[in-house]
Amino acid sequence: MRTPARRLLLPALTTLALAATGCAQTPHTGAAGTTTPTPLASEADGTRRLDVAAAPVDSPTPTAVARAGAGDAKGAPKASSLKVASYDRNTGRAVLSGSPRTVRPSPGSSPDPDKPVAVGDVIAGAPTPGAPDGLLAKVTEVGAKTPLGTEVKTAPTTLSSVLDDDKADGKVPVDPASITVEPLMKGVTFSWAKSPGVRFGPEGAKLPPGTLRLDVNAPVDTAPGAPVSAGASVSGFVQLAPAVEFSYDGSGGSGPRSAFLGMSGDWSSRWSLKGRAAASTGAPRRIPFATLHGAPVIQVGPVPVVVTLDLTYYIQVEADGRVTLDVRQDVKGDFRVGGGYAAGKGWSPVSASHVRSTPVKAEVTADGRVKGALGAEAAVGLYGAVGVSADFAPYLRAEAEARASASTGGKAAGSGAWALFGGFDLSGQLQLKLSLFGTPAFEHRIPLGTLNREWPLTSGKTGH
Repeated sequence: MRTPARRLLLPALTTLALAATGCAQTPHTGAAGTTTPTPLASEADGTRRLDVAAAPVDSPTPTAVARAGAGDAKGAPKASSLKVASYDRNTGRAVLSGSPRTVRPSPGSSPDPDKPVAVGDVIAGAPTPGAPDGLLAKVTEVGAKTPLGTEVKTAPTTLSSVLDDDKADGKVPVDPASITVEPLMKGVTFSWAKSPGVRFGPEGAKLPPGTLRLDVNAPVDTAPGAPVSAGASVSGFVQLAPAVEFSYDGSGGSGPRSAFLGMSGDWSSRWSLKGRAAASTGAPRRIPFATLHGAPVIQVGPVPVVVTLDLTYYIQVEADGRVTLDVRQDVKGDFRVGGGYAAGKGWSPVSASHVRSTPVKAEVTADGRVKGALGAEAAVGLYGAVGVSADFAPYLRAEAEARASASTGGKAAGSGAWALFGGFDLSGQLQLKLSLFGTPAFEHRIPLGTLNREWPLTSGKTGH
């Protein structure tokens, strides 16, 4: 926790002063190449509330360095000119390039002014080619210079070592242009809209800003003996406007009083399931059709916090191999998943979704059952370490009695009954790496719990 004397200086400061823990073996102050100071907002309890915003995309995000010096310099990270040239997570070895620091030696110390950092410094860096997940680490040893920069050894640290007793709370939309997409099958296209004048892909002109869209047209296993006209397939699109939610409150003193990390977004899709899908054996058949990866940087004061975001979109079909479908639905809604921490209570899961769907077309022939989903697996974390995993699956489910042949268009033959349902499943886990906030570690993954909602879409009867 910062000293009262230092806290009294805050209203006069125009640069963000954050605390850093660790051994102060080589006290020093200052940093070369600091950028424009960040204004402070003081709270009534003497803490500071930090702005949470997306890092600028038109210029490199400065690396924040929390110095391990003595006096007023201790724990006062500033945006610096340091660059993380490379980083090996397994060994903790990193290479830093940038200007040497400015040093004010203290009695009994012998810091090297030609090196950019010293033992005890905490580094928070945005993604670079040499460190694609960014870097949050404490310097444990400063080595020799190399052609790429100064080699250092680091140890893992936590956000509380730089955010200390400050507060931050914000929701930051993810730039869809920063997402990389890898199609896993033919027939997948990707589009996004960043702003009215910046769009990409075949459907980009139709999308609202901040939205990404995947279109898919893929065959699924058809039941043996089904006619050619009953070939099974799934086609349609899914749109998502993702956002990252982050909060931290260190006003409790030692470690955070509360924290939150999660993902939320608006979801919409239109997709269809046609034909006679093959009978499922064991677990439902899940077919991934695209993976998405992003590492959006949210700026908490001058500290770049790297949020790792991974999505896998999939088709899932569960059937008994007897029913033939031609169904299509619109799905619109939102979801929110994450983990919240409160001192004395620990981590708790958060999961919520509000989804509605309407049938555009529904035709069910013969008897049997089938359930099809167009969903996504999501993983959200900090600096490459997964903190929250979730599975969100809006679905269609159809049931039909023997000899049923009916449609919403009014055509009917034979006798029987059929029904079509919409719904969604939401599940997931809180992972061990959420302790990166500086909270006590937990030994087992915490389930989000399974959230299921289902509602009737349409139904019909034929015959007498």
